Amino acid sequence: MAVAQVSAAVELPDLIDRSKPSVTLVGTYAETDSPRFAFRGSGFVVGDGNLAITNAHVLPPVLTGEVGRRLVVQVRRSSGEWGVRNASVVSLDKTRDLALLRFEGPAAPAVTLRKDGVREGTSVALMGFPLAGALGFSTVTHRGIVSAVTGIAMPTPSAQSLNASAVLRLREGSFDILQLDATAYPGNSGGPVFDAQRGDVVGVINMVVVKRSRESALSDPSGITYAIPASYAAALVEQELGTKP
Repeated sequence: MAVAQVSAAVELPDLIDRSKPSVTLVGTYAETDSPRFAFRGSGFVVGDGNLAITNAHVLPPVLTGEVGRRLVVQVRRSSGEWGVRNASVVSLDKTRDLALLRFEGPAAPAVTLRKDGVREGTSVALMGFPLAGALGFSTVTHRGIVSAVTGIAMPTPSAQSLNASAVLRLREGSFDILQLDATAYPGNSGGPVFDAQRGDVVGVINMVVVKRSRESALSDPSGITYAIPASYAAALVEQELGTKP
């Protein structure tokens, strides 16, 4: 198992170089589809190197009656090319919109999940695929800060974005969520939020506040993003690995 090491302080270029092999594409694959791979969201490798965290809403609907279409993640090979890995869902936390996947093949480099909290004002780096395959599947990094840690109640897992009025209605929440002063896009859903100084993962991108419509998110982003604290993802990983002999 390869695990990314966390140091007291890291430089952002080093963090990006070290973490990119851990950031995955999540989607479906079928020989009869065009293109064969259908991107649904971002994810990242954790635990023993064959587990990946993403959002529950990133997962495809149940593929009832569909022959040959399967859930996959794509992990970078040492050559830098993407490799398709069959995946299965091993754990779901629908309340917090998290999913834990297990994928086939050799272990990939795993990131470290922070189990305790993160302070407001912490510098963070978001990684994922905001433009999906529009320009090729290149891992993109955005910078920002944790602007607030606030209580929230999640909408249904299918929701990928919120408008301002919906956010106000969710203020009476049941658990804490990270509000980021950072620009992310729907394709970032399920991607990691790194502490830009320490290098460990403090959150999982979940929602982007949009000003008008989801279609306007690229041309007119709000710059407000929400992430699920990494401690909830760590609990899923510990539960899965704890069941193994």
